[in-house]
Amino acid sequence: MIVGEIRRYLRDNSTMRVSRAMRDTAYKVLQAKEAYMAQHQKEPTVDEIAKMLDLKREDVVFALDAILEPVSLYEPVYSDSGDTICVMDQVKDNKNNDEMWVERIALKEAVGHLTQRERKILSMRFFQGKTQMEVSAEIGISQAQVSRLEKNALRQIRKEM
Repeated sequence: MIVGEIRRYLRDNSTMRVSRAMRDTAYKVLQAKEAYMAQHQKEPTVDEIAKMLDLKREDVVFALDAILEPVSLYEPVYSDSGDTICVMDQVKDNKNNDEMWVERIALKEAVGHLTQRERKILSMRFFQGKTQMEVSAEIGISQAQVSRLEKNALRQIRKEM
């Protein structure tokens, strides 16, 4: 009965809702971890816990992550003489920053000013990875013409950006 109450408390008193099966797995992982530490006087690795419980390594990691309390992005991580660093400052998205967003809009507008033929050539060359010879065969023009059209299109894009 006591074990059941502990499980219910762990399952129901959390900021985020996690499935009962995941919480039960986490409880088993914690018990296995304590038993291992009592027997070997050292903390077990994730692989050792997985082997003890006959689970996949990923399941053990997911279970342990599921019972962690969520952290606010504004929670201070470091504070020194008034300069506080928050979790948000440490978690950074280099791919989708404001500068990239503006550049993407400018690029989209510049490509929009190209002819349909130039857009097709650039798409085949840079997104599909085709050679100038492959593009020329598909479009039905010479490789030299593909080269000229590509060069002029790139020059126009650079000029507009």
